[in-house]
Amino acid sequence: MLATLRLFSVLLLSFTPLIAHAACPDWPFGKAQVEISALQKQIDQWDDAYHREGRSLIADELYDQSRVRLIEWRQCFQQPAAPEPLRSASGSVAHPIAHTGLDKLHQAAAVQAWLKDRQDVWVQPKVDGVAVTLIYRRGLLQQAISRGDGISGQDWTASAQKIAAIPQQLTQPLDLLVQGELYWRLNQHVQASAGSVNARATVAGLMSRKTLSAEQASGIGLFVWDWPQGPANLPERISTLATLGFATTAPFSQVIANLADAQKWREHWYRSPLPFATDGIVLRQSQRPPAERWQASAPYWAIAWKYPFARALAEVRKVNFKVGRSGRITPVLELSPVMLDDREIRRVSAGSLKRWQTLDIRPGDQVAISLAGLTIPRLDSVVLRTSERAALDIPDTRDFHALSCWQPTPGCESQFLARLTWLSGKQGLALQNVGRGTWEKLLETGRLNNLLDWLTLDEPELANIAGFGERSSTRLINSFHSARQRPFTQWLKALGLPPTGQAQLADSWQALAQRDTEQWQAEAGIGPGRAAQLSAFFRDPQVLALSDTLRAAGIDGF
Repeated sequence: MLATLRLFSVLLLSFTPLIAHAACPDWPFGKAQVEISALQKQIDQWDDAYHREGRSLIADELYDQSRVRLIEWRQCFQQPAAPEPLRSASGSVAHPIAHTGLDKLHQAAAVQAWLKDRQDVWVQPKVDGVAVTLIYRRGLLQQAISRGDGISGQDWTASAQKIAAIPQQLTQPLDLLVQGELYWRLNQHVQASAGSVNARATVAGLMSRKTLSAEQASGIGLFVWDWPQGPANLPERISTLATLGFATTAPFSQVIANLADAQKWREHWYRSPLPFATDGIVLRQSQRPPAERWQASAPYWAIAWKYPFARALAEVRKVNFKVGRSGRITPVLELSPVMLDDREIRRVSAGSLKRWQTLDIRPGDQVAISLAGLTIPRLDSVVLRTSERAALDIPDTRDFHALSCWQPTPGCESQFLARLTWLSGKQGLALQNVGRGTWEKLLETGRLNNLLDWLTLDEPELANIAGFGERSSTRLINSFHSARQRPFTQWLKALGLPPTGQAQLADSWQALAQRDTEQWQAEAGIGPGRAAQLSAFFRDPQVLALSDTLRAAGIDGF
């Protein structure tokens, strides 16, 4: 049975910055009770699996954020405090010295406030593993105890005796007690790019087993972060521990004078190759109270400064369905703003309509998001579903395709705007100073009822539209006029001609429109499906009407 991490000795003030713009939900009391109960039940399941079975069902940072949300909801609706998360983690073996845990900060301002008036502060990486107490008698390892609830834990001695990273015999025959972290060994691990890689859960799962193989034991390392009854100052504790056989700590312990120093080491360890996963840094005063006074709660002499989240918990406010130029429907989730890697995220794509239908995401659901390539918000999973499943107006896939929505009729606004954006973009006519925002302004005025109505706009007319000044109107008209000089093939792409591969294109619309499906398929690189698409494009009544407009405007090739 596992009794270890998921330490949550946290004050609400320490965790408030986890969720940007946190506010009380606008719920009637009955709904609040249902939602709080559902979240509490889910967290209870995660706790039980982790502490009793050694299984991590959710990423640690998402667990932390979920528990913060539960605390906030309980406070918003004046509900009793949540049960202690480590209530199922205690064991039968008492710790001679309590494990104190850490409060966790997420903003530099909070760290600055903690550092104020403190002297002789040191910084270490916050190793992402499972906490352990190691007890030596006359220099020999006598007992290893899991953290449990900080007061008592499980006996891990049998497994600890197989882990080479744990000194089985000290260099001196001392009685000694140290507290530290068992971590999963990683090679050149960069936290900023690789994330936690489930390292903590890996070690937790192994230590929960009755037996540990030699291969499994070799993958576990040890980082000693405290010697409760050791010398009064931290440098002496570290140097003495190194001579006794605990050498890992010294290279990762640095004295700091101010916030800038702390920021420097936080950034360094976040982006540098390390032998273990980390989820922040730990700031600790060199001197602290006698160990006999320690309690299983967050102390005043040490604090954790967490790294930016790799994954954030976000509440879905609204589900929008965007229809692209080709008719593809993409659900986009509007989110309550959350911070992710120091960026505020307000929306995320669900990828495809089929994926959204599989996940069945509705307003009020809690979802996990991350950054793909460190820049693009990505929907990872649904963490918790709201009890009320809101009805949504879901577009019918039969209504949208490559030849639908050539006018901004009701229901077609999204696809029509996508057509305009494509037409003016680099894939189409490459018009300078013309983008999605330009078309949105023109659509709001009602002046665009057709894909090519902009060809007839003049400068005075534009100047009278809100948002278009004299200079911007001149630039826009010049861009529109430049479109008339674009070559025929560029116009074809701007209108949305299906890809033609290596096919030879005639230099006139009439010649291309006369080709039937068989003739298209005879061209190099054109298969049956693409040939049918090309034939349908040149025969579509709406497309034919556009070609007539371009012919009347004197566009070359039409």
